[in-house]
Formats: sequence, C-alpha cells, structure tokens
Amino acid sequence: MASSSSNSFVPAESNPTRDAAFSKALHGSDATDKRGFAAILGKDKRATEAEVSNYFDFWDNKTPGVETEQDKKDRLDRYTTLTNAYYNLATDFYEYGWGSSFHFSRYYKGEPFYQAIARHEHYLALKMGLKEGDKVLDVGCGVGGPAREICSFSGANITGLNNNDYQIARATNYSAKRGLSHKLNFVKGDFMNMQFKDETFDAVYAIEATVHAPTLAGVYGEIFRVLKPGGVFGVYEWVMTDDYDATNPEHRQIAYGIELGDGIPQMVKASDAVEALKSVGFEILHDEDLANKGDEIPWYYPIAGELKHVRSLGDLVTVGRMTKVGRSVAHKFVGALEKVGLAPKGSQKVGDALATAADALVEGGRKNLFTPMQLYICRKPESK
Repeated sequence: MASSSSNSFVPAESNPTRDAAFSKALHGSDATDKRGFAAILGKDKRATEAEVSNYFDFWDNKTPGVETEQDKKDRLDRYTTLTNAYYNLATDFYEYGWGSSFHFSRYYKGEPFYQAIARHEHYLALKMGLKEGDKVLDVGCGVGGPAREICSFSGANITGLNNNDYQIARATNYSAKRGLSHKLNFVKGDFMNMQFKDETFDAVYAIEATVHAPTLAGVYGEIFRVLKPGGVFGVYEWVMTDDYDATNPEHRQIAYGIELGDGIPQMVKASDAVEALKSVGFEILHDEDLANKGDEIPWYYPIAGELKHVRSLGDLVTVGRMTKVGRSVAHKFVGALEKVGLAPKGSQKVGDALATAADALVEGGRKNLFTPMQLYICRKPESK
C-alpha cells in the first residue's frame, strides 16, 4: 500500500456547472424537503442508474486478488468522481439509518445514541479550544450535522467545505431551519485544492472526512495553508491501525470492504497519517486512538446490531435498522420497490455495498485493524 505522505498529487479538474446540473437532474429541485425512503424513491431513475454504474465501475470485478495496480491508481486519480458518486447514492441511506452527523462515537452505559454523537463533536471542539467568534473551517462537512452542533456548543462561525452539491443544499436548508444561517455557510470545493486564501481560518477540523483524499499529505497541506499561524487543526481520522498488514489476504479484504462501501480511494495506516501531518509542517499536540480506550460498549455496536446496549425505544429503532435482520428487511423492501419500478434500479446494490462496509468495519474494529476515531490535535507554528 502506498504511503499517504506524498505531496506530488495533482488535484482532479472540477466542473461545478456539470456537477450542479447532474445533481438537480438526479435529486430534483425540491430534494432538500425529502428524507429517508421518500428521498430515495424521489430520485430520477435514469440518472440514478447512470450514477450507480459510474460508482461501481471502480469496484466491480476488482476484488482483492483480482484488482490491479491500475485499478487502485484509477480510484486515486479520480477521487472526486468516486466520492461524489458515492455520496449522491449513499446520503439518503445515511440519513435514514444514522441521522445528519455521519460519524461514529464512543458510548457510555445508558447514554442515548444521538447524545453520544453530539458529545463526540463537543469533545473535539473542547480539545481544539474553539470559542465564540472563531472563524472555523469544517473540511468535508456532509449535510452539516457536526457544524450545527459545534456552532451551538462553541459559538464559532463555521464554513463547511464539500464537493457534493446535494449535501451542500441539504446542509444549507437544515441550518436555516435551525436559525443558524448567520453563523454557518456551506461552499463547494475540492479539499485538495481549496479556493481560500492563505491564513484565512483560526481553526480547522475534519470528522471522518479526509479519508476520502487520495493522499493525506495533500489535504493536510491545504489545511495547513489556510490556517493562520498558531491555528489548530483537529481531526477524527479513519485509519488502519499499525496491526494491519496489507499483504495479509484477510486484512486486505477488510480494508477493501471499507473502501468499497464507503467511497474511499485507499485506506492507509495511522503511521502514514502521522508522517503526513509532520511532512506538511504541523506540530502534533495530541495523538490518541479513542476506539482503544477499553470502553465496555464498543464504537461499532450500532452497526453490529448489538441490541443489548440499547437503552431507549428511539435507539431500538435506530440500531434495529442496522441489525442483520433490519438490513435484510430493508434489502428485500428496496428490491421489491425496484421490481415494480418505484425505486431506481441499483438502489438495492447501493444498500448492499453499505452492508458490506458495515460488516468490514465491525470486523476491523473487533480485530483492532481499523479505527474511525484516531484523534489528532495539531498546531501550525507561529510565524518566525
């Protein structure tokens, strides 16, 4: 597996006009008002089929042992296409099953699911020292769930950066409904080639998002550039642990399942992330795997469907969707809707990919091969 510390990557060309037109054709002009299955069923069928084909061209018949180095390079070179297609297809499934904050968290006994999600966001803001009036960048902001929570918690003014038009529209809409439009804004852009001027932000954070970069050094370098001297960067990074061995077929199958089901060009190890941060000039103030704290309740319990940890009726519904039984019911339901023409063809295949990812994430967690919460708190040195 190639190291993430190379800075030689040339960002892919962006075509905002094309992306916006396709997003409108796929999701519809009123897409921000629909959620869950309503949003899934409201997609344009021909556009969905085209996007399904576009995404799975990166993966079909390219499994471990079969995939070539060219297949891997193609995912890296075309990371914007890969990630955009993934979130065009997966966003509604995420919101249906998980909510508006697309990340994992630690859990305390008796703690409700969404309270744990919010606490995970608060913890990052606290470790970074975010405060009222700070100008902050959220890299890979999704539909804005963390930005809304961190804004409310800290009082910071947050700009969300995202390369997916559909998610930007939803983030903007949700934030307006929360009365936070004066504190939050969401812009389209490539995190490997940000449009912001040097030294624009007091702080930058990323929550399980920079894993979509073709090189971590590339995205970390851009973050370093737009940070003011003395500014702080905090990130929950998805990485394979240093127990991971890319030459081990079982290990590679787990990493591949995560890549396939989560739209990731290439998983790298924690040591690669550290090397990348240092290579662009960051001082690492804190480096900790929060998944390896000896918690009684594992971070992956919701996607493992471990109902014994559920403590509320609401959580029973949320976690129940992600058990094997819950996923099987959803799989059959979506398949039936496809057959009668109510759901776009390929919707079931997207759901299957997400299930593949869930199984791989759980297996990676149980074997200590993967963590979704390698926490790095870094500082850009003061100017000399």
